[in-house]
Amino acid sequence: MNEQRFYSFMQKQILLLIGWSLITGLGFVMLSVYYESTEYSYPWYGVVMAISFWGYRLSSQFQYSSMTIDELDDWYIKVRLFTYTIFGLWTTLFITYSLNQTNLHYVVAMTQIGSAVMASTFLFSDKKVSFPILFILIYPLIVYFAMIEEAYGYFLAGYSVVFLALLLYTTKTNYGLIQQIYFQAQHDALTGLHNRRFIADYLEQMIGSLSNSKRYAYILLIDLDYFKTINDSLGHEMGDKLLKEVSNRISVFCGDTHLAARIGGDEFMISSSEYIDSVECAENAKAFAHKLLEILKKPYIIESHHLHLGASIGIKKIDHSSESADRVIKEADIAMYEVKSQGRNGVIDFNDKLHRKVENDLKIERKLHLAIQNRELELHYQPQMNRDKKVIGCEVLTRWNSPDMGVVSPAEFIVIAEKTGIIVDLGNYILTESFRTLKEWNEDGLDLEQFSINISVRQFLHSSFIFQVKHLCDIYLTETQRKKLVFEITETLLPEDINKIVSIMNQIKELDISVSMDDFGTGYSSLNFLREIPIDELKIDRTFVQRLGEKKSDEMMISTILSLAKIYDLRVVAEGVESREQFKFLLEQDCSIFQGYYFSHPLNKDDFEQYYKKYSRVTHDEEPLLEKVS
Repeated sequence: MNEQRFYSFMQKQILLLIGWSLITGLGFVMLSVYYESTEYSYPWYGVVMAISFWGYRLSSQFQYSSMTIDELDDWYIKVRLFTYTIFGLWTTLFITYSLNQTNLHYVVAMTQIGSAVMASTFLFSDKKVSFPILFILIYPLIVYFAMIEEAYGYFLAGYSVVFLALLLYTTKTNYGLIQQIYFQAQHDALTGLHNRRFIADYLEQMIGSLSNSKRYAYILLIDLDYFKTINDSLGHEMGDKLLKEVSNRISVFCGDTHLAARIGGDEFMISSSEYIDSVECAENAKAFAHKLLEILKKPYIIESHHLHLGASIGIKKIDHSSESADRVIKEADIAMYEVKSQGRNGVIDFNDKLHRKVENDLKIERKLHLAIQNRELELHYQPQMNRDKKVIGCEVLTRWNSPDMGVVSPAEFIVIAEKTGIIVDLGNYILTESFRTLKEWNEDGLDLEQFSINISVRQFLHSSFIFQVKHLCDIYLTETQRKKLVFEITETLLPEDINKIVSIMNQIKELDISVSMDDFGTGYSSLNFLREIPIDELKIDRTFVQRLGEKKSDEMMISTILSLAKIYDLRVVAEGVESREQFKFLLEQDCSIFQGYYFSHPLNKDDFEQYYKKYSRVTHDEEPLLEKVS
């Protein structure tokens, strides 16, 4: 059972037992007055009232969110003692009056049976309490009936044994059912580890506990590296078996000192026990994480396959200042993604630097919504040149000069927009402004051959993307102007559903819009993808171009990409061209379109218009201007 629900359930049972004991006990006292047999009932009821008062105080002391684990354990021990005591008092009453052959001994026999039913009904969720109490209540009845030494007495004694067995069976069955229900609700079906819901509740309780105890703890957020590759290549069944083996290693390594959970996919979370010293907590967290990483990196042998995994592990220390489980998990998640951004297969602690980054990201997220509404975002255009250094097109780039934060790098706000989903609104804003600009330029005589717009993965796969593009085309562009459009997508799109990708691309091409594969050669490129996806253009990633002259392999890579483009009849754009030597090499390799600082920085709308007028008609051999055209 969920820990909080279990303790809350036991708290409610205290009040029910108090109410039942006081009301039923008062009825027995009144009956004893009627039969003039109050010698034992008065003092007995006085003890019941005293124990009930103690139970009420126990119930009032329960504050799950603010109690430490030790305090909860101590409280639960007292609750068990209270339960034993209250039922022990009813057994005492039965023994006392059954020894005195008065009419009340029939009454106490029935109250004893009623007490057993109450124990079975109220306490079935705690087998350690309910089973002993049932024996305490029913055993005296068995002895009592057997001492009658009559046939009906032996019959009643035997019936009591059967009654005890029935209560034990019912209690055990109900206990098993509720444990099964709660286990399924709190554990991952595949691995048997705790699930996200359970550990989130557990962390909330721990945070409340730490706020009172001033102690420390930590969590680890673990994401398996390269699991998706194995899962996709060998199948989901093999992936599930691998996850089970990973879970087993984590569970064995954690032992009784840590709590492990699978929170989804190939992500796991581990929570530590509490520490008195902050430094000791931090040191143990790093040592534990590094040891776990080494264990997870050991080869996995599954059905004759030798598989290798890495892991990115984020650490977050928890103390009295921690706000909520969601915030703690988010910060551990940030640390984990920082590991991935640094090359994966490592451990990073959420620190002050990352904290400032989180605060900055949250600020950017808030401001970005307003920036789109207030049209603070400005489009810049980087010229694309042909072999004669004439402007034939441009790539649309987004710049943000915030009134509050100054110039915000696209490397910052685009990533945040992707993570938060704002990228869809941002993408629609860019599309609208881009289409409007292309229309104006065509009307003003800026006759570009192509007009490239970056489309994010999230925007591309959004259900409203095609509708939005069609709508904007109808508003702004003629059929001729649509043919100038090029939508640039990145290779990170390729691991998604290939059939869905092809379907969306075909719908784009039905609108006479071309598709370009951006950053080609850095991610998931393969001949299979080039054969299946209906693209029109490849963009050679700038990292290959910028390293020309440093590594022969980069020159060979560019030559290979250009050769592939010829085979598949694709245009090629080389981006990141920054020197005459790079441009010369690309010319020799028969590249047709070029983009980079060697020709121009991204320009605002007015500056691009001037640049176009200067370099759209006349071949120029001099070194191009790197600064903006004034």
